[in-house]
Amino acid sequence: MALPLLPGVSRDRNIGKEKFHKSQHWGFCNDVAMLVGENKPGVGGKPLPGQKLTPKYSVFPGGMGSDAPAWIAFDKQVLCFDAYFDEEVPDKNQELYRIRHCKIYFYLEDDTIQVIEPRVNNSGIPQGTLVRRHRIPLPPPCEDQFYTIDHFNINTEVTFYARKYKITDCDQFTKKFMRKMGVRLNPPTSQPDDLYTQERQKILDSMTPFRPYERIDTLKQFLEHDGHVLRFFCVWYEPESMFHDPRELVLRYYLSDDTIDIKEIVPVNSGRDAVPLFLRRDKLPKHAPIGLYQPGTITNRTVLNVLGNLVGNKGRYILDNRKTGAVHQEFYKDSDLKIGAVINVWGRKIILCDCDEFSKEYYRTKYGIEDFTPVSYKAPPPPKREKTFPPYTGFGSEEDSLCSCMGLVLKPPTKDFKKFLEKDRIGMESNILRFLAKLVTDNPIDKDRKFIISYFLSDDTTSVFEHVQRNSGIRGGKFLERGRIKKPGQELFKSEPSEYFKAQDLFVGARVCFHGHNFLLVDADEYTLNYMEKHANEFSVADVGVILKKLKVITEPRSREIRQLFAAADPDHNKVVGYDVFRNLIVSITDEAFSDHEMMTLGRYYGVKDECEMDLHYLLAVAQEQLKKNRFENFEQLTSVLLYNDREKCGVLPREVCRTICKSFKLPLADDDLQALLTMFEDDDKQVEYKKFVDGLNWRENPIPVFQTIKNEDFWTQQPPIFHVKGIKYLPLLDDLFGKEE
Repeated sequence: MALPLLPGVSRDRNIGKEKFHKSQHWGFCNDVAMLVGENKPGVGGKPLPGQKLTPKYSVFPGGMGSDAPAWIAFDKQVLCFDAYFDEEVPDKNQELYRIRHCKIYFYLEDDTIQVIEPRVNNSGIPQGTLVRRHRIPLPPPCEDQFYTIDHFNINTEVTFYARKYKITDCDQFTKKFMRKMGVRLNPPTSQPDDLYTQERQKILDSMTPFRPYERIDTLKQFLEHDGHVLRFFCVWYEPESMFHDPRELVLRYYLSDDTIDIKEIVPVNSGRDAVPLFLRRDKLPKHAPIGLYQPGTITNRTVLNVLGNLVGNKGRYILDNRKTGAVHQEFYKDSDLKIGAVINVWGRKIILCDCDEFSKEYYRTKYGIEDFTPVSYKAPPPPKREKTFPPYTGFGSEEDSLCSCMGLVLKPPTKDFKKFLEKDRIGMESNILRFLAKLVTDNPIDKDRKFIISYFLSDDTTSVFEHVQRNSGIRGGKFLERGRIKKPGQELFKSEPSEYFKAQDLFVGARVCFHGHNFLLVDADEYTLNYMEKHANEFSVADVGVILKKLKVITEPRSREIRQLFAAADPDHNKVVGYDVFRNLIVSITDEAFSDHEMMTLGRYYGVKDECEMDLHYLLAVAQEQLKKNRFENFEQLTSVLLYNDREKCGVLPREVCRTICKSFKLPLADDDLQALLTMFEDDDKQVEYKKFVDGLNWRENPIPVFQTIKNEDFWTQQPPIFHVKGIKYLPLLDDLFGKEE
């Protein structure tokens, strides 16, 4: 028995309490103050007087499942239940009640419910969404609570707003989900049928249409073959034509509705009128022309008057399934069209000569036809006369003179602009092949003269410069103006175009004749050798594979002897021979069947290249000259940025960091030159000493005398670099030729 609440008698009820928080019951919704926490407890989590808190329980132990909120974990997951309800019909004698079938959807993300009734044609009652989606409260006396998933099961009843729904079954997803939730599902039941609906269906099945009805379904054919057209190339020999020339036609058969149209191909300057269509699109009868029919004779359906005019001058008509008295017309189908067939187009005999690829594939697939040999109807064209041109007159270039014979309007000769864009100078790629040459002559004065032959790949032109030699008595410089050079031994005044020197005609060891001067190409620069090896498919003398095949044919019968020759040339047994020794061996073995360029290609492929040390002073002089020309003076800021990136203050930085900083300052140096300079200032740990690097670039405080650099390509008079190969590794060459020796 509880003590009465009297002063001094009752004890303090807060003794031993630890929670004194107050739940928030009021808030704002759309800027309106309202009660938002009806189910929240009072002070300290205790329920308010008369309040019943919903117990929180789960069939799963704590820690299982996802911790995501329901609107994420159950997004787009809906439970579907089949149900029905009884509805009284008080105002009709034919039915006292009506059974209406519906579906109940329970949305797991927010516990909302929606009831939808499938629509039935001519039902006369509003159907569709019976209960919009929202949370539905429980029936009284628990109207302060809402339906949850625990209230649903098969073969049970639920009440939504005083209407009882009997759940009979659910879909497969709902069954699996309910079983996972630990709910034992009841066995499903069948839904009762509505008696009045069954009676109405019997009446509808027994009724006959008021007018004869026969369904002619063309929708399937249209949907399957819409846009599919068979095209045939035809010919019609018009008998009334003056010259009886064939009329070329194009017949199109539309598979969607079996119609045909024909269009004529009118030749140019034929004198005929260009009409849009030879035959408009329609079904083409086989036996045409025929007599005209009376209106109503040709129809899709035929009917019979079974009573005549006996009953009140009113007839009763039924559909005639046997088509008595119907006029049957035969129309051309796709099976009637084939190459070589003659079709009747309203009295005109047209021959089908050929068809397109789609038509061939269609007949090959549907009818198994494989022979599509076209019918030739055109006379063979007369042989085309070869156009002859007058010989070259000697005025201007040959191409310019030839263009004057092409037409009345004179046009300049077209140039290969695409080749010019591809092979023009781009950055460090000059696309110029340079060779060192000397004159082939018996004159002792001309024997020592040296020439630089430059071949420009962008327009196939060639220029020749002579190397300036002191006290030679010969003035050097430009020897031959840049232009295309004809090959010797050609007639001057002829109709055929002349042959010019190409890039493939120039290689080390080649003899060329430029306007009566015989040159021997004795060397090439490094760029030329690299370019020819990179484009080995264009230059056979730089293709290692072609050279090895050629050498293998010559040396294969003497493989053992050749191995002994190379071993004798290597007395130290270091598996390397000098280039001169290697060249003399190849010349003696092949009887001078190989050019100098081919031997250089082999030497470069199997050789040990000499690593030339770059002159640091020369690089700094070139770099300072570039910086001076571009007025670059931000050396103090460059040093401060490098010092800032040196966190350990050790005076060195990685090369990539220094390169990135120099690029950020837009240092006017080429990337190759910058990389070479940074490499020069690296220490043993591959770290760049950036202070020395910046001091070397500072042309204000540490100027270096300017070296004479290479001149323009058109006036390049320096000799190409020497062939830097220390020795040739002959064992890999012999293995590639004869295989590895066992």
